Amino acid sequence: MIDLRNIDVAFQQKGTTVQAVRNVSLRVDKGDVYGIVGYSGAGKSTLVRVINLLQRPTGGEVRVNGIDLLRLSDKELREKRKSIGMIFQHFNLMNSRNVFENVEFPLKYSGKSKEERRQKVEELLDLVGIGDKAQAYPSQLSGGQKQRVAIARALASNPEILLCDEATSALDPKTTLQILALLKELNRKLGLTIVLITHEMQVVKEICNKVAVMENGEIIESGSVVSIFSQPERELTRDFIRTATHIDQALDTLLSNPKFSTLKPDEVMVELSYIGDETDKPLIASLYSTYQVTANILYGNAEIIDGVPLGHLIVTLSGEASQREAALAYIQSHGVRATILKEYC
Repeated sequence: MIDLRNIDVAFQQKGTTVQAVRNVSLRVDKGDVYGIVGYSGAGKSTLVRVINLLQRPTGGEVRVNGIDLLRLSDKELREKRKSIGMIFQHFNLMNSRNVFENVEFPLKYSGKSKEERRQKVEELLDLVGIGDKAQAYPSQLSGGQKQRVAIARALASNPEILLCDEATSALDPKTTLQILALLKELNRKLGLTIVLITHEMQVVKEICNKVAVMENGEIIESGSVVSIFSQPERELTRDFIRTATHIDQALDTLLSNPKFSTLKPDEVMVELSYIGDETDKPLIASLYSTYQVTANILYGNAEIIDGVPLGHLIVTLSGEASQREAALAYIQSHGVRATILKEYC
């Protein structure tokens, strides 16, 4: 579907060359909801604009459905862009036009009759859940409603691909979840391939099946969302994930409270991370009967990410050192990752 090969993007600023994207290769398959996550300045927005050549790369190839967009004429590129919709953080609506007119705008020169355009706009507004707002103006809409208009407008040309550049960053948490749910529904109903740029791993967790992490213009880690969340390799990725799963916040709270942070000589504080089928096995319950090790659960959460259960526990394990080591080995032998957070000292 989308195949970026060895993409470089460089800008000239005050006589200095700035390398915004460095030798990035990325493949997005049909039907994917692909997240590209990174902090501000990582190069992710520049990269997503390369997909429809709103930003031309200084090196590399851009292929969509096997076609190298860089080889197309201006006319051919304009036609190809109709298959790639795009929505933005600040909606980019025309304030002087009502909702109906904003969505109709891309259809003006499509060859459709006025009646066909009316029918298409009404279908799109119903699809995104604002069929009753056709005559309203952008100033009369909430942020979530504005983004729904922008999504409807982006779908007017029946695109195969939807590019979302920080599309939920200007929205409150509740509205963000509603827009993400809408995008997920469109992915399912229309077979829409979505590339989503964000600086929040929480957004990736909610909707994406694949993710790439960017830093300093490079992709430092990529893969399925489940594999990245369960086995992140890079420190930046781990930081993103721990923020999204609230592990760091929970740990800070525990360590700041002497009741939880003061360990006895026979205790150790451990983080346990588990995935899939391991979440329904009573491993913790069996530690005492098998190893005489008592587990005290201080924090726990479980989530479903792309249909797969993932969970985290912070526990203290109490017992003789040799028995604790045997208990940890037993837990790890069942596919649970164990990280010692604190020992008695």
